[in-house]
Amino acid sequence: MSDAPFPSALNKPPGYNDPNSPAGFKPLPRKPVLPPSFRPKKKNGRVCCCCFCISFSILTALIIIFAAVFYFSVNPKLPRFHVRSFQIPRFNVTETPDGTYLDATTMTVMEVRNPNGKMTYYYGDTAVDISVGEGEDETELGTAKVPKFTSRKQNTTSLKVETKASNKQVDNTLANRLLSGYKSKSLAVNVAARTKVGVGVAGLKTGMLGVTVKCKGITMKQLDSDDMPNCLIHTLRW
Repeated sequence: MSDAPFPSALNKPPGYNDPNSPAGFKPLPRKPVLPPSFRPKKKNGRVCCCCFCISFSILTALIIIFAAVFYFSVNPKLPRFHVRSFQIPRFNVTETPDGTYLDATTMTVMEVRNPNGKMTYYYGDTAVDISVGEGEDETELGTAKVPKFTSRKQNTTSLKVETKASNKQVDNTLANRLLSGYKSKSLAVNVAARTKVGVGVAGLKTGMLGVTVKCKGITMKQLDSDDMPNCLIHTLRW
């Protein structure tokens, strides 16, 4: 009689606990192995960086093209300032035991020209300082305020400025030098204007930018001969 075949192991029913296994031990479930086609692909950061660089380059090129088109179509030019006339109706030097005093009244006419055919300049309130003399001899003769104004396309605006210095104590030697220059019309005149300016183009208006205008070393004799040198313009300075 042949031996009976060894019976195969029976499948364990659900919830069956092997008495031979340690108490409380449960084998960890195996993570299913997915085929390569189902595996998540890693994101490539280089693609995003390249897209950003390309977008930035295109934007920069568009800005440059727009600026070039604007420049050649508008052809912007800076405004021009110069002193048209300068008068000192009163210039008295008084010597007293307490010192030497100066009394002076000035009248200045500045011209502001806009040479542009497509741009308008808008000026805020302007402070104008008047002084005479050069170097160590420079002496302040007062400050005046000019209200805001508009300089339209290819237009010239005249600004009248009056200042007054009363009982200004000065060195006796300096006072005599200034008085001598006043009488000979060789006295140097200095005008400094501090303002803010904005630009208007095609109905659009920019913000205001700080501007300082300086007209230095102009003699009264020059102005009497209609010699009106241009003043220097400095931006972002006060």
